[in-house]
Amino acid sequence: MHETTTLLIELGAIILGLGLIGRFAGRIGLSPIPLYLLVGLAFGTGGLLPMSASEDFVAVGAEIGVILLLLLLGLEYSASELVGSLKTQYPSGLVDFVLNAVPGAVAALLLGWGPVAAVALAGVTWISSSGVIAKVLTDLERLGNRETPVVLGILVMEDLAMAVYLPLLTALLAGVGLAGGSITLLIALGTVGIVLYLALRHGRVISKAVNSDNPEMLLLVVLGLTLLVAGIAQELQVSAAVGAFLVGIALSGEVAEGARKLLTPLRDLFAAVFFVFFGLSTDPTEIPPVLLPALLLAVVTAATKIATGWYAARRAGIGPKGRLRAGGALVARGEFSIVIAGLAVASEPRIGPIATAYVLILVILGPLAARWTEPLLLRFTEARTPSVVKEVPVATVEPHAHPVAAEDPVAGPADGPAAEPAPKA
Repeated sequence: MHETTTLLIELGAIILGLGLIGRFAGRIGLSPIPLYLLVGLAFGTGGLLPMSASEDFVAVGAEIGVILLLLLLGLEYSASELVGSLKTQYPSGLVDFVLNAVPGAVAALLLGWGPVAAVALAGVTWISSSGVIAKVLTDLERLGNRETPVVLGILVMEDLAMAVYLPLLTALLAGVGLAGGSITLLIALGTVGIVLYLALRHGRVISKAVNSDNPEMLLLVVLGLTLLVAGIAQELQVSAAVGAFLVGIALSGEVAEGARKLLTPLRDLFAAVFFVFFGLSTDPTEIPPVLLPALLLAVVTAATKIATGWYAARRAGIGPKGRLRAGGALVARGEFSIVIAGLAVASEPRIGPIATAYVLILVILGPLAARWTEPLLLRFTEARTPSVVKEVPVATVEPHAHPVAAEDPVAGPADGPAAEPAPKA
């Protein structure tokens, strides 16, 4: 059979299969990410039916998928929102980094993988899945809850931190050394600062220059600009994904809304191809030996994410119920953990199997944690201390105390839905 014919057949089978899998996942209320990974494992090296003719094309599609993922992520935020989150949420962001990146780094070192692999696995365990979490909050009708802005603030901090983390990881994987890595990091920080400044001061001018009433022209200009900037960023070892993210931040208003509508279907297609490609590049026979470490790492980092949400919600004055809901919502890992592992797997192939198993576990556990963390932990706490709430005398409440604080000693002063809906993720 001619190579082009084989390529078309394999691509057609992959895309059709992804469409059917996505529909199935939607009907059962599951993120399609684990199913995409399983498809890649099934048809990659060591799988049931390896595909070879379409491998190069799928690799290019995977690169585009990462770029579109970060572009659409940048389009969700304005520069003012990012700066505002940075000012108010940075303590929670630091706690998030320490609690969730350190377990991944320690696990890599205990497995004897070295410092570069430790930095990569730290990123895998650190970043929550914005896509999965947004869908879970929508499904659970929590977008108007008081703790939801806290959850979104943590996600914004993580996304902004990727603009620094990804260039650093790229430099380390390239083996450029301490001096070269420092230069790359300085370039990345300078680029982020310049883009934020231009977006804050001249965002309307930039968006007006890019905008077009013709959807076709808008699509071509935004996509072409993104690929061009991503390529230049990759050449500077700043990471193509960061370049795409910065393009998204620079665009705002009407052009950002129009670009989101046009590019979302493309993003979904190529992101699915990316997950399949990551599965294709992972040998499924290498997963069983790392399944136990991945499970232990998933349990530990699920607990640390719950602690992160508890801390961040407590800083915002949210009561215990809302703190638990915030923590449970942050458990899911997904697309960005795979993006980080995908960058690292060429230089550190041992990252692939454990990252695949880890994401498969937490992308399934995440929605369950969001739903059940609050009722299960509160029930456990009440069972352990049944008399604490009952024996609090009414007389201990000061006459001048805030009335809401005395209403429900378990729920706290700021549980329940907010008066206005939370900002869009």
